[in-house]
Amino acid sequence: SSAAGGKLLVVPVDGSHWLSMREVLDGLRQKGHEIVVVAPEIGLYIKPTKSFVMKMYPVPFTQEELDHTF
Repeated sequence: SSAAGGKLLVVPVDGSHWLSMREVLDGLRQKGHEIVVVAPEIGLYIKPTKSFVMKMYPVPFTQEELDHTF
């Protein structure tokens, strides 16, 4: 049976869970769901794509600082 598309708000954590979740979100989008991802403006893996709307919030560090830490 088909599912009716709905709206989904996602607040992910950067890392391996996000990498798996991204594939699930792609599948949900293909089924008609509208997806909004809320994430920090600086991150390792969470990047905007055409699969969902990205809403970003500021953080008190730079991408260089994050890269140096890891």
